[in-house]
Amino acid sequence: MTIRKDDALNNIVADFETLSNIVLEQLDQIEHVITAGDIVVPDDVLKKIRQNENDIDKKEVKLSDKIVNTIVLYQPVASELRRIIACYRIVLSLERIGDLVVNISNFIEKIKTPEVYSRLQEVLSNMTILSIKMVRKSLLSFINDDKEFAIWTIKNDVVFDEINHKLLKKMLAKADTAESSKHLLMSIITIKEMMSNIERIADHATNIAEAAIYSIEGKDIRHHKIDK
Repeated sequence: MTIRKDDALNNIVADFETLSNIVLEQLDQIEHVITAGDIVVPDDVLKKIRQNENDIDKKEVKLSDKIVNTIVLYQPVASELRRIIACYRIVLSLERIGDLVVNISNFIEKIKTPEVYSRLQEVLSNMTILSIKMVRKSLLSFINDDKEFAIWTIKNDVVFDEINHKLLKKMLAKADTAESSKHLLMSIITIKEMMSNIERIADHATNIAEAAIYSIEGKDIRHHKIDK
């Protein structure tokens, strides 16, 4: 039983790392597009993003089934069960991050006023880079049982909110100009939706970090302030 349980746990870890790497690849793809400042996503990038999204969905279902089966069949001890549950929570966040990347790529294609995007692109890039860094560190916090990375991720939510507020102020200032038009307003709305999706990636990074702390310490810190 012990050998089979260990094999099952190792299989979960292997599949989790595969899923994590695919999601990180998705994030790298969208980061390159946003930091380049283009409003056209290259066909090869779109193809890769969609292919990865299909893989993410399949692996999320497969991994979720493995987690449930391992709990039912092998009755893991408390520390193992805690880690498996944390893993399940993270898998759900990873699948949603994959969805958000697809959404962002679609929003970029809808922008009709390049000059507006150009003015906001630096802040959007900063948001994207920070959100991806948060995802990477939160995953490392779980994989390496590193509480400090988890704390860093959670506390950077405040920094992220400040960047978000800065971008929103720029957008509102642009909307108040006399040159406002249908295309301009539609672009602003689209960029706002794009910004919201980037923000949600950061939110999921925080969820992953909270799951990592649950795995490490057995404490559920959701909806609570964290002290270092």
